[in-house]
Amino acid sequence: MPKPSTKSIFGKALRALREQRGYSQEELAERAGLHRNYVGGVERGERNVALENIVKLALALSVRTKELFDSLP
Repeated sequence: MPKPSTKSIFGKALRALREQRGYSQEELAERAGLHRNYVGGVERGERNVALENIVKLALALSVRTKELFDSLP
């Protein structure tokens, strides 16, 4: 079985934090100033998310940026 990609692990962490807060993808995207399709792509591990957008997502979730990386090896 192949090892999950870094993008997939990051996306799962993002999804978990979003769901803990009860946000839809659309609501998170709006709070972060991003398109909902982009947020969905990040959560599915399809997007190599830019640093600027990582910061926007963390702010929208009211977490420190490092919390989005806690699941990574």
